[in-house]
Amino acid sequence: MIDQLLGQFQGRKILVTGGAGFVGSNLVRQLLTYSPRAIVIVDNLLSAEHINVPDQPEITFIEGSITNDAILNDLHDDLDYVFHLATYHGNQSSMHDPLADHENNTLTTLKLFERLKQFRNLRKVVYSGAGCAVAEKTYNQAEATLEDAPISLQMDSPYSISKIVGEFYAVYYYNQHGLPTVRARFQNVYGPGEILGAGQWRGTPATVWRNVTPTFIYRALKSQPLPVEGNGEATRDFIFVADIVAGLLACAANGVPGDVYNLASGSETSIKELAILINKLTGNPTPIEWRPQRTWDHSGKRFGSPEKARRQIGFEAQINLREGMTKTVEWTRANLSLIEACMHKHEAYLDIA
Repeated sequence: MIDQLLGQFQGRKILVTGGAGFVGSNLVRQLLTYSPRAIVIVDNLLSAEHINVPDQPEITFIEGSITNDAILNDLHDDLDYVFHLATYHGNQSSMHDPLADHENNTLTTLKLFERLKQFRNLRKVVYSGAGCAVAEKTYNQAEATLEDAPISLQMDSPYSISKIVGEFYAVYYYNQHGLPTVRARFQNVYGPGEILGAGQWRGTPATVWRNVTPTFIYRALKSQPLPVEGNGEATRDFIFVADIVAGLLACAANGVPGDVYNLASGSETSIKELAILINKLTGNPTPIEWRPQRTWDHSGKRFGSPEKARRQIGFEAQINLREGMTKTVEWTRANLSLIEACMHKHEAYLDIA
């Protein structure tokens, strides 16, 4: 499907906030294959590394937050597409510092939309939402979360709150100002390019041990035990980063302004199953380390429904879990020196094994 989108982005000017991050940098590299006129990346490198920014003449990299008025004022109505991926990475970091989450999640979205509302040449503004903000909180049998699922007031973290508030603003600015926002609701993204320890220290070990997949793969390659909370029954919808990129492009090309689409594999995988698979792929002989359930996390079992995105924007995930994890293991093994250099930036705060 990606190759069919060539004409949509060729010769266009594109803004990617958070474009030095894990998903953003993968998106930028794919966009470069379409010969855009220009790509502007705005990223404050809070949870990203400059090394992720391709050295290409089409790219202008601006180090800073999209909340910066000088950066906002330098944006002009010659943008064709905007991908708003800037975020304050992770639930635990947001719980440690809700004000930082507000500054880097909620305020980024509000100030960007407020600036863009007067632009008239925009084709689409794609906002990255979070499936965890709308999924039912249950440890019973999960049902695929639909785009119009009821939204509970019981949120597990400021991160979930800010991501759903961002969706509210996307709808508001579409209804009030005609800003052509499309919401792309992420599930659990994994894949090459996610660097443990990327960016700056954010107050908790989650700065390094950020998401379950890169943490498990790194520890498994080091023959360390994989830490699994509870009995590993919690489930997630793991989607490969190349599929997320395809979904973002489909949202930009085919998404209806004001609407929302799940970017989901539609498959439910338990954390225990994930740990077993990664240990097998890496040849890790060390048994799983069972830890107590996280008291703050009530999200339990969840996965997203891919049906609407398949039907309306032509997006369907292509990479199954084993294939995607194999690619991610290979990338991690080949980039251990880079990963460990980023991890060890934080050794003054954290005892890194």
